[in-house]
Amino acid sequence: MPKSSLQMEGGHQYLNGSPKAIFFTDFDGTVTLQDCNDYLVDNFGFGAEKRRMLELEVLNGTLAFRDAFQAMLDSVRMPFNECLRIVQENIQLDPGFVNFYLWAKEKSIPIVILSSGMTPVIEALLVSLFACKPSNIFVIANNVAPHNGKHIDMVGGWQIKYRDDSIFGHDKSLEIKHCVALPDGERPVVAFAGDGVSDLSAASETNILFAKEGLDLMKYCKLKGIPFVPFDDWDSILDAMRDIYERTVKT
Repeated sequence: MPKSSLQMEGGHQYLNGSPKAIFFTDFDGTVTLQDCNDYLVDNFGFGAEKRRMLELEVLNGTLAFRDAFQAMLDSVRMPFNECLRIVQENIQLDPGFVNFYLWAKEKSIPIVILSSGMTPVIEALLVSLFACKPSNIFVIANNVAPHNGKHIDMVGGWQIKYRDDSIFGHDKSLEIKHCVALPDGERPVVAFAGDGVSDLSAASETNILFAKEGLDLMKYCKLKGIPFVPFDDWDSILDAMRDIYERTVKT
């Protein structure tokens, strides 16, 4: 599929201008109030019970995320254009994200979406929210590909196309590690926000970790002793980041 202008593949283009801070974030269930993929699997795939069983296996370390996620999405045989229509009609973004976006843009802090979801779904929701292409958001995610020689808009015609060969399908830690490893004078303050099992690889790599209250990423961090800042919504993230910016970023 052709790349859209929202997607920035490789090259770390969000580092242009040497920002003093970068905010990485998961998308589904973090930027959005609901998880797009869970919604499709629960309502048009094999259902919530089996999905949750696979998520717990990932959390317990007995199943690779990429295998669990592929099984979930493979159970959704609806044409891809129908999937896009359904998520646009049923998935809402956290209202506070718009205010965070405006603040980050004002402070020249890039927002980098690191997602295990699929780029076309993320782009469709972002464009519908902002009514245009948001200029301070970079999307690094998986993609969608034809299945068994079919067109993606046919029944059973699409599948997820993973970004890399890791056990995650998209190892979110790689972008974060690159930024954290930059030399003194070039290294930004790095934050990450997430909620679930797709965020486990990123959890221990970031300078500042925001974990959504009561969900799997928070449980994992407590189990592993990883420091985190709990959040309920993007209003609380904005409050925390304003304070962090004043204390550690602003000169």
